[in-house]
Amino acid sequence: MRRWNGWGDEQFSLELPEQGQAFLTDRLGGGSPLADITLHAACEQVPESRLPSDPQVDDLIDRSPETRVRHARGQSLPDWLAMRSGDIGEFPDGVAFPNTSTDVRALLHYANDKDIQLIPYGGGTSVAGHINPVDQGKPVLTVSLANLNRLMDLDRESQIATFGAGTPGPLVESQLRAHGYTLGHFPQSFELSTIGGWVASRSSGQQSLRYGRIEQLFAGGRIETLQGTLTIPTIPASSAGPDVREMILGSEGRLGLITEVKARISRLPEQESFHVVFFPDWDKARTAARKLVQNRVQLSMLRLSNAIETETQLALAGHPKLIGLLERFLAFRGAEDGKCMMTFGVTGSKAQCRGALAEARKLCSDYKGVYTGTKLGAKWAEKRFTMPYLREALWQMGYAVDTLETATDWDNVDTLMNRIETNLREGLTDRNERTHVFTHLSHFYGQGCSIYTTYVFRVADSYNETLSRWQHLKNTTSDLIVRNRGTISHQHGVGKDHAPFLPVEKGELGMRAIRSLTQSFDPDQRLNPKTLLD
Repeated sequence: MRRWNGWGDEQFSLELPEQGQAFLTDRLGGGSPLADITLHAACEQVPESRLPSDPQVDDLIDRSPETRVRHARGQSLPDWLAMRSGDIGEFPDGVAFPNTSTDVRALLHYANDKDIQLIPYGGGTSVAGHINPVDQGKPVLTVSLANLNRLMDLDRESQIATFGAGTPGPLVESQLRAHGYTLGHFPQSFELSTIGGWVASRSSGQQSLRYGRIEQLFAGGRIETLQGTLTIPTIPASSAGPDVREMILGSEGRLGLITEVKARISRLPEQESFHVVFFPDWDKARTAARKLVQNRVQLSMLRLSNAIETETQLALAGHPKLIGLLERFLAFRGAEDGKCMMTFGVTGSKAQCRGALAEARKLCSDYKGVYTGTKLGAKWAEKRFTMPYLREALWQMGYAVDTLETATDWDNVDTLMNRIETNLREGLTDRNERTHVFTHLSHFYGQGCSIYTTYVFRVADSYNETLSRWQHLKNTTSDLIVRNRGTISHQHGVGKDHAPFLPVEKGELGMRAIRSLTQSFDPDQRLNPKTLLD
């Protein structure tokens, strides 16, 4: 059963090793967890549904309190605090579970006729407030696409697969793997997030170096809008004016509900492995990573942790004796304090992997990188989708954890990363609190890369003060990002949380164009209001 107020399966937990707990206590002080509300108490808060009855759609809609609670929030830290405290705010008036695109069309007609707002819901993994109802005096219907979850067509010659938009990552891959294919899109939210949600939020997967971001994988599909059905054909490339496909990418439910996704797939690779290299300092590590990408070495993924993230990961890994042996080996090879860990993947035919690995090892060696083989890389691959569960373990210890992510050009990476970390690290000093901050670079491009920063702080003695701490850290750092050549989001999307910062990035004319587009598809602004556009 999925957790109603947290991440993932309630039967699975990720424990923090003893030395990891000591590490955080040393840096932040001891934490005291806040009390959680029960599901029963949360359900008692749910008001009567305002949705009018309609025989055309009544069978599709669940108005029960528990279903409405489970679909009221996503996975941002404010969502986490709301669901844990019971101060949830608005609830959807019902949750619809359509089985076909025709059902979605019926729900759109229902919403238009009855003056209802609609919120599309994929896997509920939003960390930017995409799926949260807002009070505008109208009934709110959340539309879960969970039943649109199968492989509908497979064109082997063109390598295009058609999926229902509600298909979660594991089902995408298992259904393709049965035919010898993969999509290769692996965001950290892979366990729960859906292919339609990836398109709607412009997602990026961990192996984007090989397979591309979702904009490279999205070939076409079907979108049900209030103005009719929009079908995007699967053309490999075109110079026929602006790309309508691009309009749907990142539209976050403001133009319509994606019901079918046609995706570009690949044959399953013959071989895949993940490797770890340690560099003696950040400058050598960052330069090596940039050279690997700009030289077009055929890696499938690349991740570079700065010194503090490297230290944190080794401290939280457990197995102190083995980590001690590793530390002594690295020190002997010149990678001591300030060392930075790089993880990279090679994927493809045996010949491709052999060549890519040799080239990567040679380049890393040129920058004093210490190659440690595949054991640590295999551990990363084993746990890469379970790290969101760590939030639960930290919460029970009295700590809150969140992330900020952006992307910028290479000439600005160090400047922006240092400003982000400094702002977060010093953000709570006036409240006599410390923040533990660390960063990795990922999703590399010849032009630049994404910057992904994690920050941990003690929860306060109340939910309101904890939220206030987060708001200060989040808002000041988001403003800093967009005013220093960074995007407000490289992979998490805009939602409601990032909408106030979008105009700095897009400019007045760009914002006017986006508003005009939403007005054309949804003149009454009933589709996911307040998302994307503040």
